Amino acid sequence: QMQLVESGGGLVQAGGSLRLSCTASGRTFSRINMGWFRQAPGKERAFVAGISRSGGSTAYGDSVKGRFTISRDNAKNTVYLQMNSLKPEDTAVYYCAANPFGWGTLSGEYEYEYWGQGTQVTVSS
Repeated sequence: QMQLVESGGGLVQAGGSLRLSCTASGRTFSRINMGWFRQAPGKERAFVAGISRSGGSTAYGDSVKGRFTISRDNAKNTVYLQMNSLKPEDTAVYYCAANPFGWGTLSGEYEYEYWGQGTQVTVSS
């Protein structure tokens, strides 16, 4: 089992920034690929960003490339999502996810076994 707890969501104006954090427990964090997904009202959950266990590989959804950055601190069992130049269409519940299997492309929802409870991000225009 693995527990994931997100934090850092909130309300921000368009053009602003937020940093989400996700702290993991229950498994050896440095062996886990991590990802962020989001789900807007009335839409399916979508891939945002992923990072390999060492942090050496990252992947991003097309809509966030150049604006969002995923990173991790294995000493703190934490993965981050730095979100800059936020837009109203970034409004969603953001979920942290963990892939303990050690394979995959980082972007496939099916790759992830464990999920956090989500944190709301609202971007006002």
